[in-house]
Amino acid sequence: MFDVKDKIFLVTGAAAGIGEGVARGLAEKGAKHIAILDIDVKNGTALEAELNRKYGSDIAKFHKCDVTTAELDAAFDATIKQFGYIDVVINNAGIMNDGPDVYLKALEVNVTSLIRSSLKAYNLMRKDNGGKGGTIVNISSIVGLMQSSLLPVYSAAKSAVLQFSNCLGAEQTYSRTGVRVVALCFGTTDTNLINGHVGAIDDVLENIIPQALSRMPKQGVDDAVKGLLVAIEEGQSGDTWLITSGKPAENITQTVKDSYANLSKSILN
Repeated sequence: MFDVKDKIFLVTGAAAGIGEGVARGLAEKGAKHIAILDIDVKNGTALEAELNRKYGSDIAKFHKCDVTTAELDAAFDATIKQFGYIDVVINNAGIMNDGPDVYLKALEVNVTSLIRSSLKAYNLMRKDNGGKGGTIVNISSIVGLMQSSLLPVYSAAKSAVLQFSNCLGAEQTYSRTGVRVVALCFGTTDTNLINGHVGAIDDVLENIIPQALSRMPKQGVDDAVKGLLVAIEEGQSGDTWLITSGKPAENITQTVKDSYANLSKSILN
């Protein structure tokens, strides 16, 4: 069982919503340091000050960071320079918006930057490359486990996150590198991601989405954070965990593996 205490964490999208809750949860569990990465300077600096006041200086450090830019590398490098290592990277930053003017940026945040952050962490942590191992946690979604016509771009992005994380965290790679990779599929969570404007690929879908979201079972940020912490503490590399509807976190790894095994039958036979 993984122990959060005295570990160095880097969390993207950590100034509000689930990311903010995660930073608080890690501090409560005794993390040595949490690097808080976000574009939201006001909330990020306030969270840094609050956590340092409550848990001791140097517990938290806010890094103004657009994960699609070199600011991501700078935040990694600054944390490593100060502490010598990063034990856990949580790629939480995300955009749920398929709008014509947003979807390319959303793909950069949701997929490209997540992969870039994961591989930066992977190469730092690899035991076969001078590292001491570590953990990468990537945030997918329930839309990575289902097919929906409402948000095809976002669904594609979260499906990509799930596949990337499962494949990077495969046992044959983990046994060589000591880098554990865990994917989390969150259900609809009460954050600005769903409470703000959610753009769609056309006007018809854009009008349908708010009604569809209102009918989805929701969970609070505390539910999501609690589930995430369980997955970090108990998850194995290559795992997929489902955290939805306020229910306890559920390890659905075998279900995902069985589903892909079924899909690949006609290819492998």
